[in-house]
Amino acid sequence: MSSLDDFNGEPADRAVQALRACNAAPRFAAELVAGRPYRDVGTLVDRAEEVARALPWEEVLIALAAHPRIGDRPEGDSTEAMSSRTEQSSMSGADDATREALVGGNRRYEERFDHVFLIRASGRSPQEMLAELERRLGNDEETERAEVTGQLAEITALRVRALVS
Repeated sequence: MSSLDDFNGEPADRAVQALRACNAAPRFAAELVAGRPYRDVGTLVDRAEEVARALPWEEVLIALAAHPRIGDRPEGDSTEAMSSRTEQSSMSGADDATREALVGGNRRYEERFDHVFLIRASGRSPQEMLAELERRLGNDEETERAEVTGQLAEITALRVRALVS
């Protein structure tokens, strides 16, 4: 898809498929497609973020399952893999100590919360992501779920904007 007009005019099943690369939660794509047509990109992106923030935890977990660990290099040529590689491009400049700390932090996080650590990597340095990982390891379950949902909404908004820009 290359424009908002394309998105608004796309058959529903194709629009849903395109949106799944932005957020794999089924409710997300269904709600966004049901709201078409959108008058401008900003309205679509705002709605995408709003829907993502309102997802029930079970749907957030579905979306999380599609995200790689911070520091992993997603393979393949799917839209989601390409988005993840772009979003995590700052990791290419990470030193060995930061990479090792992220690997260990990811393992501790997954043992504690039973899902992948999710953070909007775009615009953040490896050191910033590591600091956030360490900070969030101290969260309780409820606080962390809220942070994960917020990060998912930010990532989703960036991906939807890219989809129609």
